[in-house]
Amino acid sequence: MTEVRGAREAVARAVRSARGVRELVRPPRLREGDRVRLVAPCSPVPAARLAAAAEVLGEWGLRVEFAPHVRERHPRLPYLAGPDATRAADLQEAWCDPDVAAVFCVRGGDGAHRTLDLLDFDAMRRARPKALVGFSDITALHEAFAVELGVATVHGPVVGTRYFVGDQVAQHELRTTLFAPEQRTVLTSPGAHALAPGRARGVTFGGNLSLLNDGLATPHSRLSADGGILLLEDVGEDVARIDRMLTHLLRTGWLDGIAGVALGTWTDCPPDLGVIADLMRDRLAPLGVPVLWGLEFGHCAAQLTVPLGVPAQLDAEDGSLELAVPGLE
Repeated sequence: MTEVRGAREAVARAVRSARGVRELVRPPRLREGDRVRLVAPCSPVPAARLAAAAEVLGEWGLRVEFAPHVRERHPRLPYLAGPDATRAADLQEAWCDPDVAAVFCVRGGDGAHRTLDLLDFDAMRRARPKALVGFSDITALHEAFAVELGVATVHGPVVGTRYFVGDQVAQHELRTTLFAPEQRTVLTSPGAHALAPGRARGVTFGGNLSLLNDGLATPHSRLSADGGILLLEDVGEDVARIDRMLTHLLRTGWLDGIAGVALGTWTDCPPDLGVIADLMRDRLAPLGVPVLWGLEFGHCAAQLTVPLGVPAQLDAEDGSLELAVPGLE
């Protein structure tokens, strides 16, 4: 056990030192009877959705617990699920509890960045790895957990929302990834196709474009995307703002050395998807790496669950992302 802990800490130190994109320690898969905890590190979630999420997870054979403040709302900032300190404390306690096998984020929204400086990453590094599940604003946590803890995470539905409750396909994708990850090593979608052709190997990372852009050059963020297969998606953004964010990532040099890009959904991003695809081709094709359009992860129904921090091959021409190892051990 001491040797395992020492190896885990060595990986974490290496990740923090390089701050590029490296293969991370994979948490164990879930089994029936495991205890899991629901946390709200970002925006509040309606009580009915929270109850419905717990019911579904319970049907999977999991013992569901609620974080102490998961039902709260900030007294003055209603877009936040309680004060920063309580949201951070709930997340840290869930991660550090040795009897909790996975941490499910109930909603994205806003506020994850505000919790990062309140987390005791030294204490969290001493805890055994476990699955952290979520997307959208949870991108800030995915990045911080990769950099500070050296642990692979799960880009999947936030369970207290319509992206999970009532969406049987998204539920199946997440359940398979968590319980039988060897069955979900090839990810593809019917309309996936190349914006820039080619195949590349790298380590999966990324998520929401806005969150990655906002976190650039802050504590707990990567200094480089070198060696990574970048996942990008967003919701409700004007095409010109998407252009500005991509251009910012390019001008900083953050994308230098990237292996490839897999583009997800761009829900409610006007004027139309054809213009956004043209923008992506214009901005990303000059990198000289494969760029895949139309992999259905992000703010969409029936979203794919994508493990982050694992080696994979991106085949833009075949429209697929193939994991070299299952997302969880």
